[in-house]
Amino acid sequence: MAKLLSCVLGPRLYKIYRERDTDRAASSVPETPTAVPAASSSSWDTYYQPRALEKHADSILALASVFWSISYYSSPFAFFYLYRKGYLSLSKVVPFSHYAGTLLLLLAGVACLRGIGRWTNPQYRQFITILEATHRNQSAENKRQLANYNFDFRSWPVDFHWEEPSSRKGSRGGPSRRGVALLRPEPLHRGTADTFLNRVKKLPCQITSYLVAHTLGRRMLYPGSVYLLQKALMPVLLQGQARLVEECNGRRAKLLACDGNEIDTMFVDRRGTAEPQGQKLVICCEGNAGFYEVGCVSTPLEAGYSVLGWNHPGFAGSTGVPFPQNEANAMDVVVQFAIHRLGFQPQDIVIYAWSIGGFTATWAAMSYPDISAVILDASFDDLVPLALKVMPDSWRALVTRTVRQHLNLNNSEQLCRFQGPVLLVRRTKDEIITTTVPEDIMSNRGNDLLLKLLQFRYPRVMVEEGLRAVRQWLEASSQLEEASIYSRGEVEEDWCVSVLRSYQAEHGPDFPWSVGEDMSADGRRQLALFLARKHLHNFEATHCTPLPAQHFQMPWHL
Repeated sequence: MAKLLSCVLGPRLYKIYRERDTDRAASSVPETPTAVPAASSSSWDTYYQPRALEKHADSILALASVFWSISYYSSPFAFFYLYRKGYLSLSKVVPFSHYAGTLLLLLAGVACLRGIGRWTNPQYRQFITILEATHRNQSAENKRQLANYNFDFRSWPVDFHWEEPSSRKGSRGGPSRRGVALLRPEPLHRGTADTFLNRVKKLPCQITSYLVAHTLGRRMLYPGSVYLLQKALMPVLLQGQARLVEECNGRRAKLLACDGNEIDTMFVDRRGTAEPQGQKLVICCEGNAGFYEVGCVSTPLEAGYSVLGWNHPGFAGSTGVPFPQNEANAMDVVVQFAIHRLGFQPQDIVIYAWSIGGFTATWAAMSYPDISAVILDASFDDLVPLALKVMPDSWRALVTRTVRQHLNLNNSEQLCRFQGPVLLVRRTKDEIITTTVPEDIMSNRGNDLLLKLLQFRYPRVMVEEGLRAVRQWLEASSQLEEASIYSRGEVEEDWCVSVLRSYQAEHGPDFPWSVGEDMSADGRRQLALFLARKHLHNFEATHCTPLPAQHFQMPWHL
């Protein structure tokens, strides 16, 4: 009877992976997957096949879930319509509640039938036995057996806790349950007295901004968090996960962040290979509709690096919602997991981000200054110009206030706090982070990210002559045009390197540098072009084109 109840309340099982270690002896735990012929002998890309009763019951519950999601998103319009028609009176609501109660009872009965279908399936019974054993005792053997299954991640046991590192227990400098530290935006109106009357005047605007950010704004910024999109992408995500687990020997883990969100991660270890780059760990930060199953992790994997991918809060197996504070909390526990559980030193960690993932990448760079390098692909400096691009001009003040207060992705400000090597990859045909049209390459916000970084690090070089030279170089939309502009600049690279090394030896590595203070205009121009070319590489492609492995290079450093 207890096993039947476990089958009724258990998670949905998607797939049974093939055995990755065929020489390993069968486990002593009863009803292991090795005892099931289909788990080891069937084709690796075959999904778990439920019995007819479970299959049909699952279809009914999945359809009900989709209808519930559609009802949730359309509820404001539905309530408005019902109110106008007079259907929200007590005499109409009471019968409706009876119908709703009857429907819930029917769905509960369908869930029980699904449980019976699972109970009659030996594969599911073996799975639920291992899952319960792992929850009771998270031994290495139990976890190894559980990793042979792909199921609803909400039931996966937590593998790493944000407080687990001993250095954080009782520490006042680390994150609290309220979250890690973020850079706060400056007030829109400086010098204004923060009196009670001013607070009352601002209240309607603040309420409006909050509502916009938590309804339309967050879903526009992170469409991957929308349930219906995830439902449509589920087959693709399952295939991508199977590829990472079975072809790349990936290891899935659940991390608990300080805000209570559970973060879904995938780690591929290449330290045992002959390739030297396998000793480096690349932590990948995905875009606003990206998942590690099908995202940018493929680029460093193909290049031979060890890789740690993770999903934003609210994406696939991760819980929560992807607001900046939750994003930073998730990134913090991912980095802690890489250091304290996977055993990588910060000097061996590279942060790689695509698009909106630049926010968490630059936060990690700012908060963990000892990491090796940061690579930002198709990223931007600030969200406000891109948000204004897609919203009506009459909403300008509301959009700016909403972004600054609730969705402040201040990538350039965070990146300037990092002292290590940085590489920016600019897509020359990017249609997402340009503020006009894709053909107008100077409207690409990656340009602004580069300029702000160089102006902070080399303020004496990036004056009038240097700024003008870099802007001309950024206007190049092809490799041929870029090389032509650079050659016309007659840059003596050996001289540039010697100047920079001499300054570093005398003054130390910490930015900003005052190099270029007593330099001629031509020298500053050469140095500015040299630094721009070392910090930004062009890739002739659109925003969503996967970055080839040959374009994945470690940033330049002296």
